Amino acid sequence: MSQRSVVIAEAETWQRTPYHHMGRVRGGGTDCLMLLAEVYESAGVIPHIDVPFYPPDWNLHRDAERYLEGLMPYAREIDGPPRGGDVAVFKFGRCFAHGVIVVSWPRLIHAWCDAGVVYADADQAPLIGRLVRFFDPFPISEL
Repeated sequence: MSQRSVVIAEAETWQRTPYHHMGRVRGGGTDCLMLLAEVYESAGVIPHIDVPFYPPDWNLHRDAERYLEGLMPYAREIDGPPRGGDVAVFKFGRCFAHGVIVVSWPRLIHAWCDAGVVYADADQAPLIGRLVRFFDPFPISEL
């Protein structure tokens, strides 16, 4: 099984986990950032990351690309369309602040504040029409 498939399989085990700001417990609660941190760590793609506190609405009041700055040491930006297991980050508020795990573009898995961890489609609300950037967290040898 490829590492990309392992990531998607791991993300699927988080389905129906409730939304909880800064939570990182499968079945207990998570948000979009911590979902990515836990899934990619469990799949062996990245090491454990101690994420510092961030307010739930930071992206509404600041222009600093904090999400992207935290992601870039672990993934390289790519042109689309993304492949399964890649990360897409959508612009919400003033900056790119909502990360998702690509299953098969535009199908994805994400932690959404109103629904918890669910499948979604980038071509449907609330993601359609938003600016999006793509990232590949896998070693070059996975290409």
